[in-house]
Amino acid sequence: MSPDVSVVVPAYNEAGLLTESLREIVDGLRSRLVSFEVVVVENGSTDGTRTLAAEVAAVDPEVVVHSLPRPDYGEALRTGILAARGARVVMFDTDYYDLDFLDRAIARLDADDAPAVVVGSKRAPGTVDDRALARRLITAVFATTLRIGFGLGVSDTHGMKALDREQVAPLARRCRNGRDLFDTELVLRADRAGLGVVELPVTVVERRPSRTPISGRALRTVSGLLRLRLLLWRDAPDRGAPGGGGTHS
Repeated sequence: MSPDVSVVVPAYNEAGLLTESLREIVDGLRSRLVSFEVVVVENGSTDGTRTLAAEVAAVDPEVVVHSLPRPDYGEALRTGILAARGARVVMFDTDYYDLDFLDRAIARLDADDAPAVVVGSKRAPGTVDDRALARRLITAVFATTLRIGFGLGVSDTHGMKALDREQVAPLARRCRNGRDLFDTELVLRADRAGLGVVELPVTVVERRPSRTPISGRALRTVSGLLRLRLLLWRDAPDRGAPGGGGTHS
């Protein structure tokens, strides 16, 4: 039988955190008495991540491991979404996850006016974000760019999300960006298709400092957003689900 919830966890060189993070996620889901799977997508790791993931999967039958040959965060997310068997898919990172967000997001997906995507926004009213000022400024600039340049109503696209798999999986197949911009393109495509996209406030707790220099990531993101804007302008609006043709926030 298909599980109620699939949790997708990309993992690249996460030997220091992976076992502890998976243990907390699995134990937390078991305590909720729901059927679930945790889909770990190891991608191009050069440390012991792949071995550790396999060891956890050998003990916990709910854990499934996929491996990709090269590091690509976006491709790992896409692989996890398409491999997931649950009707609801939650996207966590090894160093950034919150089971309280999972509870609230799943409840939102089960509501009568259910959206297709629930974003855990680091910019939403009520969010607690104690990251360094530079990182919070980058998030603010990114959100402003998406609002002005793309007309997106939600204030974040990175980090934790919950998805209605049936509605969103066809869009995941269409996304052409990997690395940092896959989930941004996925949220934008869902919005353009007229699917519900909403956000929830979160408490931002990262379990280690960011490993990506801000300057390099910012330049890569700006150029990627320019290419994405051209790509979406060329594409016809996505019509992958019933009710396509609107914008939700």
